[in-house]
Amino acid sequence: MIGRLYKLKKLQKVCQFKLTVLALSVSCLYAAPLKQLDTAHITQTIESQYGERAGKRIRAWFKILDDAKDLQDSDKILMVNNFFNLFHFVDDIKLWGNKNYWATPMEFIGVSGGDCEDFSIAKYFTLLQLGVSEDKLRITMVKATSVNQYHMVLAYYETPSSIPLVLDNLDKQIKPATQRTDLLPVYSFNGRQLWLNKEKGRGVLAGSSSKLAKWNDLKHRLGVERLNQPKIKLE
Repeated sequence: MIGRLYKLKKLQKVCQFKLTVLALSVSCLYAAPLKQLDTAHITQTIESQYGERAGKRIRAWFKILDDAKDLQDSDKILMVNNFFNLFHFVDDIKLWGNKNYWATPMEFIGVSGGDCEDFSIAKYFTLLQLGVSEDKLRITMVKATSVNQYHMVLAYYETPSSIPLVLDNLDKQIKPATQRTDLLPVYSFNGRQLWLNKEKGRGVLAGSSSKLAKWNDLKHRLGVERLNQPKIKLE
């Protein structure tokens, strides 16, 4: 359905991501869950833009939305994490010809791969669509000490004081942040707020996520009307 799994050594790669929190600017992404999706239009567009197998992937995504909608959060995050972790890991420069491109969930599903931020973004918006509260989700920039590079994951907080669960494409098993000693949190954000992280907790509120310029670009490309084409085909 999704294609061949990447070899383990390629899963050990993480995206290189510049730490520019203090310099980032311009507009936030509206993070309200999507509603009343036009299944037929989305499926037809994805299939026409990326091919027959992409059409099968988007249908599988819609099935996840249908099957998981009434489940507990714990089951939702497991299903979504497992689904997207079947996708390929590919560096932005190779796939998109851009050193730091944030693909939309539709682009990610369409091409069947991306780098760490694409995995995290796709999981984030899918969980929002499933009704998981935005307050429980944070896209989180970390330092992956095993490879001495920056990496992006999605964190889920069951309660405001909970140790977050980490949804990651590098380590596919969902684990509490306290068990991910290989990850040093740097900053995190959702559609409304930005935090600077100094420990494996919630971090210190640093203002609006409007400081993240990449959200502005992503916001204008959500949906299927502004899909970009990759430089290479993964299947």
